Amino acid sequence: MAERAEHNEETGSVGHIAPAKLYVAIWAVLMVLTLTTVLVSMVDIGPMNIVVALVIATIKGTLVVLFFMHLRYSPKLTMATVIAAVFWLFLLLSLTMTDYLTRAWSTYPGH
Repeated sequence: MAERAEHNEETGSVGHIAPAKLYVAIWAVLMVLTLTTVLVSMVDIGPMNIVVALVIATIKGTLVVLFFMHLRYSPKLTMATVIAAVFWLFLLLSLTMTDYLTRAWSTYPGH
């Protein structure tokens, strides 16, 4: 797909213009993934339901951030900042889960 840059004379910045076909294709992929999420939720695959739903949600979120929020065309420092933020989110969620999973399940001791 032909991509081109747009130069703003007033600010001196260069923006990115993506073709409309790209946005339509990404939207179609998002709709297919949404339908997939709905259909998978109707199938009982045990504890894997949540895993499949989260994987699909992660793919959809990544597509939105990369294309609709233009992260794909932004400077490397912006990409590094987003990756660092996702890393810290994963770290904090992991630490929270270690606390949650190591707690006793019984509310009443001795029962």
